[in-house]
Amino acid sequence: MKIETNFETNLREYQKKFRGDKEHLKISLPQGVVGMAKKSLSLILVLSLLILLSSCASTSPTPDPLSSYTVAPDPVPDNSGSYMCPYTQDGVVAQWCDKAINASIGGGVGKVAGSLAGSHLLEKIPFVGSLFGAELGEAAGRAIAIKASGGWDYIKETSDQSFNSIDDLKVWMYVTYSKNEHYEQVLKAVGNIYPEFN
Repeated sequence: MKIETNFETNLREYQKKFRGDKEHLKISLPQGVVGMAKKSLSLILVLSLLILLSSCASTSPTPDPLSSYTVAPDPVPDNSGSYMCPYTQDGVVAQWCDKAINASIGGGVGKVAGSLAGSHLLEKIPFVGSLFGAELGEAAGRAIAIKASGGWDYIKETSDQSFNSIDDLKVWMYVTYSKNEHYEQVLKAVGNIYPEFN
């Protein structure tokens, strides 16, 4: 014999009473509220979709000011220009530039040494001493970079193209070689030879 608890008894009675009648479970709301709820839900879904899509959209990068140049300036086809090109006509890093990169000696060392020497020599006149130190440092840095590259004669000898303007050299290098793996190293080497390049 099975003994039923109050809970089980109440459950059975409830099931018998409402087995066929499910209308009592429905919640009745005024028609205007239901329509407004459907519209609000639709609006929320559309806004969510827009937010999701806008967050997935890619943003365009800021254009580089030099990217407006479509054609690089033409180099002088020999070493008669004022600024030697760090790349040869066949697209290889010039020997002088390669030598400067491999030596890993930058003008920065000379600039710091010159600045310190200038300020030490003329520490009694601070403004003039720092100006003189900066000038001396730039000249010393350039001299060290030229020597590390093999000397000025070697730079001219191993260059088969050049430029008459530092700006033309900058633009030409950017347009022609900015995607090259050695571009940053070449930029540093050229900047050490020609401080006005920086």
